[in-house]
Amino acid sequence: MLPRPSFRVARALELPTCYAPRPSLRANCLKSRQTQTQRRRMGEFPRNYKIKPDPLEEWRNPPPSKWPNRIRLLMLPFVGAIIYSMWTESDSLKTETPSIAQKDALLKRENGVSEQSPMRLRMEQFIKQHQKQIVSELEKVDGTKFTIDSWQRPEGGGGITCVLQDGKVFEKAGVNTSVVYGRLPRAAIQKMRVNHKALDPDVDSLEFFAAGLSMVLHPHNPNAPTVHLNYRYFETADEFGNTNAWWYGGGCDLTPSYLYDEDAIHFHSEIKQACDKHDKAYYPRFKKWCDEYFNNKHRGETRGVGGIFFDDLDETEKDQEQLFSFVQDCLSAFLPSYLPIINRRKDMPFTEAQKHWQQIRRGRYVEFNLVHDRGTAFGLNTPGARVESILMSLPLTSRWEYMHAPEKGSREERLIDVLKNPKEWV
Repeated sequence: MLPRPSFRVARALELPTCYAPRPSLRANCLKSRQTQTQRRRMGEFPRNYKIKPDPLEEWRNPPPSKWPNRIRLLMLPFVGAIIYSMWTESDSLKTETPSIAQKDALLKRENGVSEQSPMRLRMEQFIKQHQKQIVSELEKVDGTKFTIDSWQRPEGGGGITCVLQDGKVFEKAGVNTSVVYGRLPRAAIQKMRVNHKALDPDVDSLEFFAAGLSMVLHPHNPNAPTVHLNYRYFETADEFGNTNAWWYGGGCDLTPSYLYDEDAIHFHSEIKQACDKHDKAYYPRFKKWCDEYFNNKHRGETRGVGGIFFDDLDETEKDQEQLFSFVQDCLSAFLPSYLPIINRRKDMPFTEAQKHWQQIRRGRYVEFNLVHDRGTAFGLNTPGARVESILMSLPLTSRWEYMHAPEKGSREERLIDVLKNPKEWV
């Protein structure tokens, strides 16, 4: 016999009796009963014979259930709760403001990047284009391919880290782009208000966007100088996603172990030409700023022979388009300023003593980056920071010696004299 299903469960969710169709006997059941009646009439069964009831009759035609109405009453609170939840959820979705990261992702997907796009997207596109160009030219110089590492940031944004280690020309070279979305805590806002009064001092946090290209090249040959470059854009947004404050920063500088005056003159001339296109006062002003910023104050000497450095250039300086054009020209001046130098010096012969001095100077480079550099400190203190990319600027090898001093009258001593008393190269 087939197992008997629970008719109470099956009947629980059906309509009330008044809405249900009237039960009807199946055709085969009617035929069976007609046959039995005919047989009885024909005398095949005794008069006192009783037909056994159908054992499945109750399953086929169960009595009406009282449970459906009760279940409906029990379901009313749950249905009400679901409707309220849907209503409040849709209301919250209507009032929630999308983050600037979400806005930018939508804009790029729908419209791409053009001159009408927000500066955030234009700066991101610009630095990524120049990263490809710089990496391509440096690969021609070294003959070795960069390792390219793309990464994403859970809070929004990401970056592309291009690194070359133990190449033919460069001991270590890194060309990085990073695009970061996040929130500034109140303490950071208060600190930034010193230079940016547009920032609201009464909020607990602000959305921010930061994009930049950062590069450091450490050649093998001690006659070839290390070079550093960084250009960046920073923006904050209010609670409605509107731009609250913005500014540019950046610069580039040359750090030789052995000083060749013609190299320093060429490097500074190219940078000055880019600055003069926008403001004749820019080069002397930003060159002085560079000498003051890239300075190991605990040693009383600059990190190298300088270049330019600027920060916090906002609407009080020039309008956004003019400053963007200035940054573009400065970054575009890098390859003409450095490629002739590295090609002149990369194959020069050198001694073990010169290599030893290079390692000591690289130790001074590490000291500045870890003790004084604001960019390194900001990066390491940003939630979700990618430490490997931030510390990419450090050389592969360096050296510290107790109370080391160069010989009197040596080229090494001349370099120290220039670092303690910065020169005007052009």
